Amino acid sequence: MSTAADVVTGYLGAFSRGNPDEISGFVSDEFENNHLSSIASSCAGIEEYRRRLPGFLEMFVGRAYAVLNVVEQAGDSQTDVVVRYDFTGSYEGMAFDIPGVMWFTVVDDQITSRLDVWDSGTFLAQTAKSD
Repeated sequence: MSTAADVVTGYLGAFSRGNPDEISGFVSDEFENNHLSSIASSCAGIEEYRRRLPGFLEMFVGRAYAVLNVVEQAGDSQTDVVVRYDFTGSYEGMAFDIPGVMWFTVVDDQITSRLDVWDSGTFLAQTAKSD
């Protein structure tokens, strides 16, 4: 059995490989994908999440999450994992490196929710095209 932190870091590592089936394999059927950044959108359920993944992967070329810190707290029926990360890659040919924090809930080795907060201002400044 994996630790909840192993599940979460496995999930984040899967983004570098870019396989939507591998990524969605870490989440539950009832997965809640919540974003607090102003330019991102949330979704509920694995079907909607899986439908969105190919577009996300195409949009962010060479994407990778560098995990900077992990905090894990086990409860009676779930474990919360908080990750501080840097997300890097390119968007429309422009390189980006944005900091963020994700709060995951893991139950039975599956991620049931993710709350993602990242610096959309930094992203917009780094990916702005000058004429």
